[in-house]
Amino acid sequence: MPPAGAALPKVAVIGTGGTISSVGRDSLDLVDYTATGQKYQADELVERFPEVRRVADVTAVRFRAVSSTDIGVAEWLELVRTIHDVAASGDKFDGIVVTHGTATLEETAYFLNLTLKTDIPVVLVGAQRPASALGTDAGMNLLNAVRVAGSAQARGLGVLVLLNDEIHAARDVTKTSTQRLHTFRSPDFGILGHADGDGTVAFYRRPTRINAPDTEFEISKLDALPRVDIALSYAGADGAAVDAFVAAGARGIVAAGFAPGSCTKAQIDALNRARNAGVAVVQSTRAGSGRVATINTQRIEGAVSADNLPPQKARILLMLALTVSDNRDELTRMFAAY
Repeated sequence: MPPAGAALPKVAVIGTGGTISSVGRDSLDLVDYTATGQKYQADELVERFPEVRRVADVTAVRFRAVSSTDIGVAEWLELVRTIHDVAASGDKFDGIVVTHGTATLEETAYFLNLTLKTDIPVVLVGAQRPASALGTDAGMNLLNAVRVAGSAQARGLGVLVLLNDEIHAARDVTKTSTQRLHTFRSPDFGILGHADGDGTVAFYRRPTRINAPDTEFEISKLDALPRVDIALSYAGADGAAVDAFVAAGARGIVAAGFAPGSCTKAQIDALNRARNAGVAVVQSTRAGSGRVATINTQRIEGAVSADNLPPQKARILLMLALTVSDNRDELTRMFAAY
């Protein structure tokens, strides 16, 4: 809570939908709640949990009320414009919260981390249990996200993710469990800090990679991004998926290979064919943690290391990187910088 007599921070809450806004059939509907088709809009979610107004002067902004599986590039581009509009409004917001479904939350967060041109803190928040459920985490997650977004300490850290009282960097965080409340983890480097029950927002480390608003990616005039697909490695995988992606017009392919960064012989052959056709290839792994050493990329002529980005985030960076350059050296620089 802010000190007695202190002005509350001004925070905008932009709603996109997801579990955090979902309404099930009853309080024990923790799994099949999407069947009702009912989701709170941003203003309705804030009214469902009015405690958030005790920690900030909240303005709700309607954007979407959908599952996060329905959010992709088109929605990302529109969301960036919406956030910029909110940031440029005369309301002088101290922070912005985006409510989001957990399925693609980490991808939206990383996209925003690479494309936003505002220094106002932006915090993404979701929930594992719908707003209507017994023991829902929706209310506390929302309240803590508002507190973090309104905190001066959150400035300069890029886009943040808040769930389960933990503050994560957008680049590092990933969903690790289907139903557990502690699903969001930052495997290699850990959380940035906590939003504790006593009202304290405490940070313990800062990201070092380039993040919003200081990135080189300018998307304000774009209505689409280059197509980039992900090819998953598994025992006995052939090159059919890679060849199909090329035929479909892929400008880039992320190889989600075996740890520490390799694919089957058939996939390598197909990826080399793709490279010869001018398709950019980035070598990632399906492991969920750890860096792909440059030596691992050499099996594919001209491939770029994803560093420690998981495939779904390497895809986002490659899409944006290809709007700047398709030169391998430039792509290598960007994957080392972001």
